[in-house]
Amino acid sequence: MPSVKLPRKSTDTDMTPFVDIAFLILSFFIMATKFKPPEPVEITTPGSVLSQKLPESNAVMITMDSANRVFFSVLSDKDKSKYDAIIQGINEAQNLNLSPAEIASFRQVFAVGVPFSQLKQYLDMSDEEQKKVRQAGIPVMDSATNELYWWIQESKKAFAGEKLNFLIKGDQKAKYPTFEAVVSALKRNEEFKYNLVTALDDVPMGSELDKVLQVQGKVEKN
Repeated sequence: MPSVKLPRKSTDTDMTPFVDIAFLILSFFIMATKFKPPEPVEITTPGSVLSQKLPESNAVMITMDSANRVFFSVLSDKDKSKYDAIIQGINEAQNLNLSPAEIASFRQVFAVGVPFSQLKQYLDMSDEEQKKVRQAGIPVMDSATNELYWWIQESKKAFAGEKLNFLIKGDQKAKYPTFEAVVSALKRNEEFKYNLVTALDDVPMGSELDKVLQVQGKVEKN
């Protein structure tokens, strides 16, 4: 009986499709990765045993540094029009006469820490110039001229109908009167709930955050 000869096939695998897939995956992670925004000043926060994660969007961050300077920043990744609404409200309420370019510049500013009298000049600067400026801080100590009140008011208007979280991040060397002035601005806007941002010393065993971190750890290992 004659033997049947099977045709020989090459064992080489074309890797070109795999290379394309690898580049597509790499491109996806590059585009989807959220980088931590730069902070206006270096803040050394006190330790805590926080058991919940703080919101990273739809929030307002009020920062106090060791020199008791106050900064205001908006956390809104999904809708950048919130920035426009806030600065437009400030412009109209304070009669700053900001140009369209200066209003657009506010989208790129991570944190504002200048009085209204200097805001137009600050927004007119380039990104590099703004980084070199040592901002004096938003005036808050005089209740009659507490400018933080207006920033909070306009942010509430911009996020009307949505849940807005207020975060206070203070350096451990910041003085209490500054914190009291910040809380006063919140109270005048009828905001009585806020989150304090601290350095996480340890996650309490059995807390909600502990359970979340355990699940995340298992997913990463798998």
